[in-house]
Amino acid sequence: MTQAAATRAAVMSWDAAGGRKQRQLPGGWRQVPGVCLALLIAVLLLLPPASVCTLCEADGVRRRRDTPELLADPLISLSPPCLTEEDRSSLEAIRTIHKQMDDDKDGGIEVEESVEFLREDMNYKDASHKHNHLHREDKHITVEDLWKRWKTSEVHNWTEEETLQWLFEFVELPQYERTFRENTVKGTTLPRIAVNEPAFMISQLKISDRSHRQKLHLKALDVVLFGPLTRPPHNWVKDFVLTISIVIGVGGCWFAYTQNKTSKEHIAQMMKDLEGLQKAELSLLELQERLDKAQEENRTVAVEKQNLERKLMDEISDAKREAQRLRELREGAECELSRLKYAEEELVQVRMALKKAEKEFELRSNWSVPDTLQKWLQLTHEVEVQYYNIKKQNAEMQLAIAKEEAEKIKKKRSTVFGTLHVAHSSSLDEVDHKILEAKKALSELTTCLRERLYRWQQIEKMCGFQIVHNSGLPNLTSTLYSEHSWVVMPRVSIPPYPIAGGVDDLDEDTPPIISQFHGM
Repeated sequence: MTQAAATRAAVMSWDAAGGRKQRQLPGGWRQVPGVCLALLIAVLLLLPPASVCTLCEADGVRRRRDTPELLADPLISLSPPCLTEEDRSSLEAIRTIHKQMDDDKDGGIEVEESVEFLREDMNYKDASHKHNHLHREDKHITVEDLWKRWKTSEVHNWTEEETLQWLFEFVELPQYERTFRENTVKGTTLPRIAVNEPAFMISQLKISDRSHRQKLHLKALDVVLFGPLTRPPHNWVKDFVLTISIVIGVGGCWFAYTQNKTSKEHIAQMMKDLEGLQKAELSLLELQERLDKAQEENRTVAVEKQNLERKLMDEISDAKREAQRLRELREGAECELSRLKYAEEELVQVRMALKKAEKEFELRSNWSVPDTLQKWLQLTHEVEVQYYNIKKQNAEMQLAIAKEEAEKIKKKRSTVFGTLHVAHSSSLDEVDHKILEAKKALSELTTCLRERLYRWQQIEKMCGFQIVHNSGLPNLTSTLYSEHSWVVMPRVSIPPYPIAGGVDDLDEDTPPIISQFHGM
């Protein structure tokens, strides 16, 4: 009984907070301090630590009955007790956390208080899982409950390396590894970080960044209250869906790239064909200008020829009149000498007239062509020109449509999805086909014009009279068909586009003139 009392008195004299009064030893013991001290040391060495803790707990119950000041003593009122400096610091941190969560200051954390704390202070939107883990079946959590949970938590037993792993993987602040190692931060130190002690966080850990301190505070508070963080199980379905999405995305990008490249090549080829079409158009215009110039020169030569023939006929007439005058003078001459003189002059005039006649004969062909044939050839030429003009108008219409479609394609390419739309539509092939058809029509038209020009030039040389330059289709028709009132020159209209390039294609719509001659 004496040993128990002595032990109790010694334990009570040890104040964990460092600020409370020690109990005085009984008066008999004051007289023999050396004996008491030796006996106390012997008892403490012989008794196991569990016995000392049991005595502390038993005496703590008595003190709770005696004085209210002892209720706040962590070494006596809580279980398991605080035996180290780290435990005392952890207990103070746990009390601070409990105080922050206990809004009504009734000594316990209710469900509503914990939910409010999780949402407002820890910024948890969905706090149901954390809330259930914190309360479990206990709807009123005291400081002692929090202390027991912390002492039995896995985080409390973390080593320095495990704490650093938590700092790297979950807090993601590896720059503070050095200060954590220097201060030997481990699991038992995390409650001090959870309450964000300024002296500890700034002075010892040297964390000056406020956002980093706040992040460490929230992460440490999470592991202190709810235990170690666990990563969710690996979701292979999400990985599969993500892989499929990436494959589809890459495939779509590749398909769009190839389609864009193909459309650009196709459009480049179409632009090249369009340039060739423009060159063919310029060539046709140049040939038409040459034809007009040649016709003008031919018209000028014909006029000059007519003037020369008229002048030659006038000179022949003058020579004949002069010969007649000399003949009359010769007949009226009185003497033979005068008559001879007049005869010589007449001979000279006749020779001159003969030479002029030879020149005129050389100008004319040995074979005389009927005048009616010239009219019919001129009519044939005009009918051919009329059909040529129809083909020319059709070719120009095809060219205009092809240019318009090409301009539409250019405008579509200027939009955001225009290139992709053009690549997937059939309009590009249609425009390309129209350009090639217009180019082919212009090429055929140019060839037809050259052939017609050369052919009628050769006919004019053989016949010796003008065919290309004439009085026009209406005058020729009225002259040649003057005796046949039923003959009416057909009006050839422009058929709707498209028309196959050829003169024979117009025979079904327009009856030829030659077929009307059989009724004459």
